This record gives sequence, structure tokens and C-alpha cells, in this order.
Amino acid sequence: MSLLRRRGGIVKKPELLAPAGDFEKLRTAIHYGADAVYLGGSQFSLRGKAGNFNDTELREAVAYARGQGARPFVTVNIFAHNRDLNALEGHIELLAEVEPDGVIVSDPGVFALFRKRAPHLHLHVSTQANITNAAAARFWEDAGASRLILSRELNIDEIREIRSATSVELEVFVHGSICISYSGRCYISSFLASRSANTGECTNSCRWTYSLMEEKRPGQYLPVFEDERGTYLMSSKDLCMIGHLHLLADAGVDSFKIEGRMKGINYVAGVVKTYREAIDALGDGKSYNVKARWTRELSMFSSRGYTTGMFFGRQPDADFNFDGESYRMSHELVGVVMDIREGKATVQMRNRLDAGDTVQFLSPGLEDEYIAVDRLWDEEGEAILSARNEQAVSMRVPDGVRRHDLIRRAKGFGGGELLTKRDKPAVGRIPTGG
Repeated sequence: MSLLRRRGGIVKKPELLAPAGDFEKLRTAIHYGADAVYLGGSQFSLRGKAGNFNDTELREAVAYARGQGARPFVTVNIFAHNRDLNALEGHIELLAEVEPDGVIVSDPGVFALFRKRAPHLHLHVSTQANITNAAAARFWEDAGASRLILSRELNIDEIREIRSATSVELEVFVHGSICISYSGRCYISSFLASRSANTGECTNSCRWTYSLMEEKRPGQYLPVFEDERGTYLMSSKDLCMIGHLHLLADAGVDSFKIEGRMKGINYVAGVVKTYREAIDALGDGKSYNVKARWTRELSMFSSRGYTTGMFFGRQPDADFNFDGESYRMSHELVGVVMDIREGKATVQMRNRLDAGDTVQFLSPGLEDEYIAVDRLWDEEGEAILSARNEQAVSMRVPDGVRRHDLIRRAKGFGGGELLTKRDKPAVGRIPTGG
């Protein structure tokens, strides 16, 4: 089995496409190895509650991504109503000028407007368009799409069949949250909170806890749930295909997409870094082997547990439904390295840090190192015993730490609750001179 497909005799490695909900996430995703990023304007995006970008910021974001060698894609994937069309035409004019590497759309009318008013832009058809068969793929290719983001309901064999029937680029989600809905077209939020997921206002209602109560028995909750706190029937585990990327690559997938424009930079950094290493391993000429460090890394930030979704057909409910017990996070973000000079880093704090706490640097080759921070300095160079959120401090860092790297801490390892003393590995120590 070939791990990578050839096009025109050239082996093509799948693209790593990462979420960029705001400028910091954009920078973080590219820093940790994303080939491309997807981001939304302040309108017309299905993640309306993400930080997103106004028109000026959108220009800057596209320019920044290009300057860093990454491809920027802009989402315009709402299902538009008549009231949206006038403003949408203005947004199309903006994107025609900005020229992102791709525009992600789901509504056929929006697609047609882009083809008419900005025919030079590459259009990617969103997963919300429900592309589940080769005929639909050919339809969108004939309409002028340059990429299809396939339905989450497809298995790997179906993807392979679509690949053989079309030459357009194919993209699939490989990691992140899964909506309990058909290709993300959800109505629960509209009914319960009067906020439509299909226009970018999802309240994540499927993640809420529910119980069943019979009309004539008020207050009596029927035992349809997995535990005493309620049922998680509508809340899926998170998708994780780290162990099967070789199968997707061999099936002809061009782009591996990570979900998470609403997630924080701790998630973006860890997931992008891990999948970057995994994709690079696809092209090393050897068989694909999942490193234990990759699965360990993916368990460090909050998730609902992991599933392979529908790529291998229907799974037992226990393998798909969130069980209520796995929504946990083993590591928390401490700070971001803003500058390094002579072995000392300036760090923008995102959490409290005390002298003597033990941290990890999300830097190549240092992922498993636990480092005790012996000394901290404030902006005036005065030694301090602790630092708080949003404060800028200095600390000595080991060789290999880079500007924009994240600093993390195991919860319970200097302030949390998950690790015990028995769990703690050997700790290195940063030099204390200076």
C-alpha cells in the first residue's frame, strides 16, 4: 500500500489545515507547522462566536499567513437568507481584492454569487453541503469548485470511490468536535435558544446534559442516561484519526483538517504540532507508526474522549457517545514566549506561576521534559516570587525554546489536581544565574 499518492509523478503529502479563530490562534497554528489556516470574517461564518476578523484584520491575517508561507482560506459558509445578500455582495468584493487562497462556502446561491462576481477565487465546498457520493462531487467540480470538504458520514472506501471519480481536491476533518447532526446542519440550537447554528450562532446545545421526564410525572426523571448526572446521547466523543492518516492519504485525501476555531491556543498548538509530525512521518519512506508521544500529547487538553467517527462504518454507541467521564484536561496553559535573549525569555503569562513550579515547554525535543522554574523577574528586572495572568515576566529557559512557543503545566504539578507525587517524573532544572 502506498502511503502517499502521486500526481504527475510527484509524491504529494497531504496538507495540514488548522483553525484560526483569531490572530493569536492564526500565529500559533502557523508557528507549529500548519500548511494552511481557515478563518472567518465577522459575518457569514458558521463560527460567529469565534474572535474572527473585521475587514482590516482579515486583510492583515491573509497577508500574515502568506508572509509565513501558509495558505489562508476564508469561510463564508452560512446558509444565507435574503436579508444577507446585499451585505454578502460587499464581502465578496472585499475577498476579490484580498484574494485568499480559497473561500469555503456551503450555500449554492452563495457559490453562484462568488462565481459571478469573483471568478478568479478558488471555491471550497463546505462539509455542510453534504457531499456523500461521486455524482455530487462531479456536480460541484463541473460548477467550478476547486476543493470538496467531504461529508463526515463517509467511510474510507466511499472516499476512495469519490477520489477515483473526480480530479478536484478532497478535504476531510481528522480531529476535533463532531456535531450530532447531519454534516453539521443542526437545528437544536435554533429550537432551544433561538440561535441558528446554520447562520453562525450555535450555542452547542447538543453538549448540554439532558434527562427524560414524562408529562404526568413532573420531577421524575426516567433512567435513560448512562450515569446519575444525565444522558450524553447527543454529545459525541471528539474525532481523532491520528492512528489512521496513512489510510486517508492512500484513499486520496489532499487535506487533513483540524476542527476548533472556538478552541484556545493550547489546543491549537498541541494538535497542530502532533499532526504535523504525523503527516511528515507519512513521507519518510517507512511504514506509518503512531508514536506514543503523539497520543499522549493529544490527551493533554480537554476533550470528550476520542472516536474515529464514521470512517470505519457504524460503531457501537459506547465508541461514539461521550460518556461524561472523559471531559478533562491534564495540562493547562501557563504562558507564551514573546522573546528570547541570552537564554532568558520574556513570557506573557496566561495563568499564575510561582517560583519553584514545574512546567513543560512545547518545543521540539523538549515535549517530555519537566523543568523547575527557580527564579522569575518582573519587567523592571526585580526578582519576584510569583507571576499572574497577563503579566510579562522573565525566566531562564533551556536551549531549544523558541519565540512563540507555549509553556504548559500538568494540573496537580504546581497548582492542579490530577497528578500525585507518585506520578511526577524526574524534573530538570533551569540554570539560576543572572
